Amino acid sequence: MVKLIIQIPCKNEEATLPVTFADLPKHIHGIDTIEYLVIDDGSTDNTYQVAKKLGIHHVIQFKANRGLGIAFHHGVMQSLMLGADIVVNTDADNQYPGDKIAELVRPILEWKAEMVIGDRRPGLNKHFSPFKRFMQRVGNKVVSFVAGTRIPDSVSGFRAYSREALYEINVTSRFSYVIDTLIQAYKKWLSIKWVPIETHAATRPSRLFRNIWEHIGKSMVNILKVYILYEPLKVFFVLSLPSL
Repeated sequence: MVKLIIQIPCKNEEATLPVTFADLPKHIHGIDTIEYLVIDDGSTDNTYQVAKKLGIHHVIQFKANRGLGIAFHHGVMQSLMLGADIVVNTDADNQYPGDKIAELVRPILEWKAEMVIGDRRPGLNKHFSPFKRFMQRVGNKVVSFVAGTRIPDSVSGFRAYSREALYEINVTSRFSYVIDTLIQAYKKWLSIKWVPIETHAATRPSRLFRNIWEHIGKSMVNILKVYILYEPLKVFFVLSLPSL
């Protein structure tokens, strides 16, 4: 019996959550049970009530906003306690195509991967501005250097994880989870596959950051933290050179 839980972190998504939920698969070949989990990260609208009305199986509600990284972590922990064999994470703003989830979980079902990520192909994505495409390319090169391999879309949150993969990775940032968990997965030699996807047009500005510079700053701090964690000898050797 294979159980899939699709988790959706939310903050003030009463308008978009029904559209996102309607796009999610109800049946996937090879999956015996599909359940849905919403993590309401301190919403001030009716996100919690909407999730309940939609009949979503599990809803976690934070009384205050705690950040996407913590919301993701709590969703994963709850999913594992509920017996999930595979966990898929998607966004509540309907950016990611729900009909691609079957393709996302296929490599895990076939024992070909432990983690599968939707590649939005940032350099070609028609919904990204030229500046965003440029910054995505720069960011991907930085994360690729730290991870030690080529990464096409480092901040894609459309991902499928096997139960075993989730036991291996830890969220280290309140801000987000996408970069640190990705670098960890490569550093721990997990099998990772990429699936090309087409995204939907943005329905609203990001609530994760106020502007692109805040996003860049927080992402760089996150990358540095993970790099120090997995490459301490290199980091502290360089820092010691002036004293030598």
